[in-house]
Amino acid sequence: MEQLKNLNYPSNAFGRFWMKLPLVLRSILIGFGVTTLGVIIWGLMVTNIPLAWSFVPMGAILILYWMYFSGKWNPSNTRVFRRFCMRHTKLKRPVWIWGLVGAFFLFILWHSCLILTFRIVEFQPEIFKIFRDINASPSWTSWSLILMGSLVAGICEEIGYRGYMQAPLEQKYGPVVGISITSLVFVVVHLHQAWASGPVLVQLFVTSFMIGYLAYATKSLIPGIIAHVTLDIINFSYWWSDVIGTFERKPISMTGVDTHFIITIVVVLLSTLIFIVAIRKLLKLKDLTQRQTIV
Repeated sequence: MEQLKNLNYPSNAFGRFWMKLPLVLRSILIGFGVTTLGVIIWGLMVTNIPLAWSFVPMGAILILYWMYFSGKWNPSNTRVFRRFCMRHTKLKRPVWIWGLVGAFFLFILWHSCLILTFRIVEFQPEIFKIFRDINASPSWTSWSLILMGSLVAGICEEIGYRGYMQAPLEQKYGPVVGISITSLVFVVVHLHQAWASGPVLVQLFVTSFMIGYLAYATKSLIPGIIAHVTLDIINFSYWWSDVIGTFERKPISMTGVDTHFIITIVVVLLSTLIFIVAIRKLLKLKDLTQRQTIV
């Protein structure tokens, strides 16, 4: 966007040094920083406020976080940049419809791919159940943690990665390169997780790329945030704890190819196809809007 070229960047020593850094490095640092800020605040809330009540102040902080990083308040010389990175928050009805279709089938695809993975290799709860401590907590406490943890991850990671990291890279290098760099960083940042290995890492990269492309096609972070939050709710409550149950199916090496396995493959293929259809529709709407703007 031309408006970004006209920003009045800080003229102090740090500002001059910052602008000399390669765009890729700047985007990675600022995107990571924006995400980490929200995650650290949530961590402090959880450790210093009774768990069931920490969601109240964190909810208020998320509202302020959203407002600031969408361009509210000072410093005035970064407002245009913040609005650009936050993308659009007001969507037309067709974009809402196809954006939600894409988000829904992205949600289905993530979990069906995990099921498919663990029908091929055995699910190891001792590795994946990283939040099993909440299994014994009262429902109100465990669901407060699950819902707010999912909101923090979905909102802060999407604003940081698909917003502040991806948007400048996307503008400079095009969507494929920008989304690929962002997705690679997204995977690297999750490598410390015990569950982030083997085929799950590949799935994480592909899912990150799809969420990134959803942001590009809709010109908005909102559908991606919805997808991210909802899939994390199931991650927290099912894959990472036993709040709503656990995965007990055995690999097909032990059971043979069964109906469950075949249905899972069909769901994966259909979800992928419908997601692609949604993206194509969104790109057509985006192109139409741009042509109307030019006219």
